[in-house]
Amino acid sequence: MAFFKKIQQKINGKWYPKSVTVGKPVTTKEVSDRLAQISTVSRADTYAVLMELAGVLADYMSQGRTVKLDGLGTFYYTLTAGGNGVESADKVSVSQIAGVRVRFIPEATKNSGSKTMNRSLISDNIFWMELNGAPETTPEEGGGGDRPEIE
Repeated sequence: MAFFKKIQQKINGKWYPKSVTVGKPVTTKEVSDRLAQISTVSRADTYAVLMELAGVLADYMSQGRTVKLDGLGTFYYTLTAGGNGVESADKVSVSQIAGVRVRFIPEATKNSGSKTMNRSLISDNIFWMELNGAPETTPEEGGGGDRPEIE
């Protein structure tokens, strides 16, 4: 089950649900154990592959490529530029790059004839429950930092 709490927006004073996470983040070992249980691959083999995944993704993205993992989504780099920009294209240089971020787009499929998108990381069976009194994790711990989705 997924959890939410009620928050009041300062900008308009209205109340919205906000998704929150509980407990510590799931570890690579836990993911490895679960994958081993549902496949014919050992936990050690699964763990080894997962431990190398970040380096492989970084290597491909450093070559200017995006990485699409079926059933998961697409990873790619974006950059942030420092300063106020320059007057002409010929003055643009690598020295303006202030930072690099990894972006992720979850895989999505569109049902034929439908205007809705299905995201593979969003379960069709989410059961939302209001979080009352249980501690949420902080963004530094890997969760709890979501903004409410207002539609």
